[in-house]
Amino acid sequence: MRRHVLVIVALVLICSLSPVSSHFYAAEEASFKFKFSTQFPAPHRCSLLYEQWCKDVEKRTNGRVKWSYFPAAMLTPPQQTYDSIVKGIADAGQSVFAYTRGKFTLTEVIDLPLGYKTGYVSNKLINEYYKKFKPKEMDDVKVLWLHTTSPGLLMTAKKPVSKMEDVKGMKIRSQGMTAKVVQALGAAPVGMTVNEAYDALMKGVADGAMLPIEALKGFKLGEVLHFVTQNYGSAYATGEFVVMNKEKWNALPDDIKKIIDTMSEEYIEKQAKLWDEIDVEGTEFFLQKGGKFVPLTKEEDARWVRAMGPIFDEYIKETKAKGLPGEEALKFCQEYLKKNQQ
Repeated sequence: MRRHVLVIVALVLICSLSPVSSHFYAAEEASFKFKFSTQFPAPHRCSLLYEQWCKDVEKRTNGRVKWSYFPAAMLTPPQQTYDSIVKGIADAGQSVFAYTRGKFTLTEVIDLPLGYKTGYVSNKLINEYYKKFKPKEMDDVKVLWLHTTSPGLLMTAKKPVSKMEDVKGMKIRSQGMTAKVVQALGAAPVGMTVNEAYDALMKGVADGAMLPIEALKGFKLGEVLHFVTQNYGSAYATGEFVVMNKEKWNALPDDIKKIIDTMSEEYIEKQAKLWDEIDVEGTEFFLQKGGKFVPLTKEEDARWVRAMGPIFDEYIKETKAKGLPGEEALKFCQEYLKKNQQ
């Protein structure tokens, strides 16, 4: 009996020193638990995309990285998400550059009314811009990937807009650069996040909004906005980020970093395709609610484009004053769009 006990003890000791056992304990020690924050409501397809990214990270790292997911601004208000990630309140997350006005001066080039036609192209552009210019304004985080909305257009609640005079005096929901677009058209900007827009439009605090078509379904704004002006010549896109706390990123093992970097490249493509898909869904929702699209004549569209001129001049002047290559960034974006969109 004593001999059997000694054999069992010996086997236990051998197993405890085996490579399999040491790998098990190393895996336990290398476990990372993080929090991800986004402004998008839980059922929104962008929200579902980020949630899937969290699950994919967990799967590809064999459970060494786990995420708690917080949609609908549950963890951080959208306008504070970036700073909250820097401070470690959230470990990673998504929000909009323009919610932190003046912090991302060079990257505001993406939000200019460049005449975007598809979300796919604008999403590809912002990531190519980042790779070329590596703006220092994002040095305090790990950039996972960047993206944009699909083209942002003028939408109104009660009155259709088919010429510039129609919008004069209206109060239009906007943020960041789009506030300048609103002013250039002769309207009054009302600053707020997209999460606040529904109540503002319903209560008459705003008469309309600058938004991508997807928001008509994604944030149910097709219930309170009834006209969409097709001003594609002066359409903007809203730059957005998916970033991670730099300290938490630096603490990760190199193999996990490589996995996440590879995944981020994959999700640039997924996100780019998604924006055009949800634009189609937004269109269908809008039409089901009785909404109407309002085209501009070729002459009127060109007139709106000319009205945007001072916004570009101001961007170049502001970036030059700060020693930033704004003119080069603008030229890069314009040439990219000329080459990549019809």
